[in-house]
Amino acid sequence: MADTPEHLEPLADLIDYFDHVALAVHDVGSAARLFELLGGTFVTGADNTAWGFRWLQYRLPGNAKIEALAPISDDCFLWKFLRSRGEGVHHLTFRVSSVAEAAERAQQAELKVVGLNVNPGAWSDCFIYPSSAHGTVIQLAEWPDDYAPTASLEEVLRGGVVEG
Repeated sequence: MADTPEHLEPLADLIDYFDHVALAVHDVGSAARLFELLGGTFVTGADNTAWGFRWLQYRLPGNAKIEALAPISDDCFLWKFLRSRGEGVHHLTFRVSSVAEAAERAQQAELKVVGLNVNPGAWSDCFIYPSSAHGTVIQLAEWPDDYAPTASLEEVLRGGVVEG
């Protein structure tokens, strides 16, 4: 294993825990059926109209979480992903204590960081680009404990929950 150069601070002390794996899909309803067959329990979800996608999360047996993301607008970033890679793993999300500090340290380690979004008291995140993360998008995020929208699966599937 390669040694971390002394001038670089690792991210480990900023990472609270691994939160979830997110799948890019064409239809979150179809993904929900799969997650339920795997013993999952619906947690939350919503439409992110600013970025043009619908998402939902399930808690799986053993306490792991899985998320599905599907485009709901023609200009959603997920279309490019789905056309080039098909359905599958889109990103891994780690909850961090400071997304700004995590982004800075990742950049100092010469990782390509994109999409830094800092909203004190709300959802904040950034992404480590796949070329710096062995082909996988890594999301570093922080959020208040009460962040997740409360809704039923039916409300989410019909587009009745908008976050933001």
